[in-house]
Amino acid sequence: MRRRRASKRTVSPDAKYGSNLVQKMINIVMERGKKSLAERIVYNAFGIAAEKLGKDSLEVFKQAIDNVRPLLETKSRRVGGATYQVPVSVRMDRGQSLAIRWIKRAARSKKGAPMEQKLAGELIDAYNKAGSAMKKREDTHKMAESNRAFAHYRW
Repeated sequence: MRRRRASKRTVSPDAKYGSNLVQKMINIVMERGKKSLAERIVYNAFGIAAEKLGKDSLEVFKQAIDNVRPLLETKSRRVGGATYQVPVSVRMDRGQSLAIRWIKRAARSKKGAPMEQKLAGELIDAYNKAGSAMKKREDTHKMAESNRAFAHYRW
């Protein structure tokens, strides 16, 4: 039998913007518990992105997350010995987490620049609906669309 469902942890807002979403970004960028370094990377990336686009950094970040956030994804369902990729809609909080992870992964995979510049570049791309993170979203949507025939296995 399965254990009880894990309780949702709340993230306290970050110091500079007072935003839970920014704090989630910092936590996801953080490696080996180095939060002050992660904060510096994220805040500098926001500054670079805002400067290049000439807009408010929080507005740029929120728009980038909204652009990358998937609306559909596929989940594996086992039915009678066969495994089907069943399209399901994505909850808001999961969509945001996926978007942040995809942006971070896309920034990390780039080579030859400091992380804050790579992250800023990826945020700018996401704001302009381009880049690796947007491609990941499109691929996820395509996968869900192509498996629409199995939508009746959703439960």
